[in-house]
Amino acid sequence: MDPVKVIPRTILGISQLLLLIMAASALSAQAQTVAGSSRIVPAASLSTNQTATSQNLGSVPSGTATSEVLGLTLRDAIARAVRYNLGVIETGENARNARGQRLIALSGLLPHVTASATQTVNQISLVPSGISQARIPGVSFPAVIGPFSYVEAGGNLSWTLFSYESIQRFRAARTAEQAAKLSYNDTLDAITLTVGSIYLQVIEATSRITAQEAQVRNAQASYDQALRQFEAGTAPRIDVTRTQVQLRTEQYSLSVTRNNFSIAKLTLSRAIGLPLGQPFQIADELPYADISPPSVDEALRLAFKTRSDSLSARAAQKAAERALSAARAERYPVAAAKGNYSAVGSTFEQSRGTFTFQAGISIPVFTGGQIAGDITQAEAALRQRSAEAENIRGQIDYDVRTAFFNLNAAIEQVAVTRQNVDLANETLSRSKDRFAAGVTDSVEVVQSEQSLASANDQYITALYNHNVAKLSLAHSLGVARTDYSQYLGGK
Repeated sequence: MDPVKVIPRTILGISQLLLLIMAASALSAQAQTVAGSSRIVPAASLSTNQTATSQNLGSVPSGTATSEVLGLTLRDAIARAVRYNLGVIETGENARNARGQRLIALSGLLPHVTASATQTVNQISLVPSGISQARIPGVSFPAVIGPFSYVEAGGNLSWTLFSYESIQRFRAARTAEQAAKLSYNDTLDAITLTVGSIYLQVIEATSRITAQEAQVRNAQASYDQALRQFEAGTAPRIDVTRTQVQLRTEQYSLSVTRNNFSIAKLTLSRAIGLPLGQPFQIADELPYADISPPSVDEALRLAFKTRSDSLSARAAQKAAERALSAARAERYPVAAAKGNYSAVGSTFEQSRGTFTFQAGISIPVFTGGQIAGDITQAEAALRQRSAEAENIRGQIDYDVRTAFFNLNAAIEQVAVTRQNVDLANETLSRSKDRFAAGVTDSVEVVQSEQSLASANDQYITALYNHNVAKLSLAHSLGVARTDYSQYLGGK
């Protein structure tokens, strides 16, 4: 199409075209703000968000949904998560499986005893053997002997008296069980961080709705004022159009914000196993609250000492060392004994005791390379566990330092953005007064409204980042599950 044919032919048309272009740019920027892409978030905090996202958000929905709106506190949400979150359930079952492995290994060190009681009835044919056809003067053989019966009752015992391999495998299994339990505790800590972060996202979304509703009211008031002035002949039509575009932009942003709020609530419900379709509302507000964290060096010492993932990794490394010792012990002699005692007779009253007992030592001479293969596998597993343990030490150092960076940055951001909101409100108030007095046009008012929207968005984001930073600090120290309320509640 020829561009000349679509160029407006009046100055008013040109002004409207420029206004629409400006409004479209504002609409795009506002939509990005609502979606969160314009948030000022420290680069280091991305790792925390990725960690929370990587956690298993699945759950086992429990209970029956009711029409009553459930008031959900953060404590309630975490309490449900540690019971019904899928990651917690699976890790707990892994710990139970490790306990089963320990019991199996223990059985190799204990005697195995079985008891039995039988009654046997026999009838024997002598025809196949030819005995019944034998010709002995004065002696005749029947074709069938019986039936006759006897009873037998007794027990069997087998016991590996000494096997260093079995001893080490039991020790390895016992240590592996400890590692699994510690891993379960680490999962509880991680789930607390995940659910707490989602809960904070719902609070953040609620704040955004409140702020955006205020933006809609401001835009509506500006539009109404521009319309009245236009009808009175004191303002041009372009002021009405400009404020109307801003009003529609704010209404669109409010719709996006409400949708994000609904999705955040659904994500929280999914993570904690609420009944399907259960309505609920957030009962905690968690406003800004300062904390008095330990120093970085003290925090690192505490984290290395108490974090469950570090303790679990060290336990897994110890279990691998004992598994390697067990593999090498396959070359050692094994002492074992077994025995049997039975009472046999036509009846129990007429029975007589019989027994057998054996004891000996077995020494592997040639196993076709199996022992060497087991040792090679055990050595590889030990190197893997050792590397994982060292990696976790590095991760702990990274987590603690990152948490402090994010916390300090969030404190600064809250202070700056709070002042910015006050300044933006003051600017908007003065712009409205100037517009009402006819000193300026609606452009200044629209720009002030956009500045206030951006300031509110940054302030809400800063509050969210501050709470998440405190919760992440608790997680980096390994105390999120037990002390999360102290960190979020402040001093």
